[in-house]
Amino acid sequence: MGGACMAPAATDTIYRNFQDLGRTQEDYDQIITGDLGYIGQSILFDLMKSRGYDIRKKHMDCGMTIFDQETQDTHAGGSGCGCAASTLASYILPKLENGEWRKILFVPTGALMSTVSFNEGASVPGIAHAIMIEHC
Repeated sequence: MGGACMAPAATDTIYRNFQDLGRTQEDYDQIITGDLGYIGQSILFDLMKSRGYDIRKKHMDCGMTIFDQETQDTHAGGSGCGCAASTLASYILPKLENGEWRKILFVPTGALMSTVSFNEGASVPGIAHAIMIEHC
């Protein structure tokens, strides 16, 4: 469920990056989210498409990269703040360092979940920050 809650925030952050800086998905080798999982990724694609952008070929999700839905009991995908950090350090930065990727948009995501507010039927706010990382 967390990925579904975070997808609108990731969408808005990516969209604002494109609008504010005059960019598109073609300006990045990868657009990488934290841990949207399979459901959140699908929502992200739909929301970006409704704003005129198709990021499917450029998108990578850290939780989906770490966990295998077929062999592990991950349900909708990876979860937790460690997905973005560990994937950045072990997988993404080496690709930038060796020049395989030249420029990425890294969008760690989070859901501000509370068991009390969730059980009371309140919404779950999602957050996302964008960091553009470029190989020089």
